[in-house]
Amino acid sequence: MLRIYLDTCSIQRPLDAPTKTRIRLEAEAILALFEQINAGKIELISSTILAFEIARNPLAERRELSEQFLQKAAFSIEVNKQIAERAAMFVSYGIKSADALHLAAAESATVDYFCTCDDRFLRRVKNLPNLQLRAVSPLELMEVIKR
Repeated sequence: MLRIYLDTCSIQRPLDAPTKTRIRLEAEAILALFEQINAGKIELISSTILAFEIARNPLAERRELSEQFLQKAAFSIEVNKQIAERAAMFVSYGIKSADALHLAAAESATVDYFCTCDDRFLRRVKNLPNLQLRAVSPLELMEVIKR
């Protein structure tokens, strides 16, 4: 079964104002992923850093819907020393610390795909050496699933 990790911006993409075609398409892609997860065709992996970020959102609607979505996760990775050390290595390549923790947690869970809507982050992740997963945008992930 396909294992995916969606970062916070991906999970919350359907709640963004569809002011651009790309935002609308990515929102539709995430909603389609949610359907696949609900149907048991894709395994969603969460983490304590993801739950922490979502819990800190001051917008109740975004926080509550994201928390409901995380309840669909097969399991949640707890950030530990090993994950923190791997994240520190990612930070040395210019990845922001919270993003690095997401990436290290996803990698430790042996996910197939790490999904983000953050273009700058995605470009940096795709250039990381020895990464044990594939980083993709929501639209790229939908292309994989359609195959």
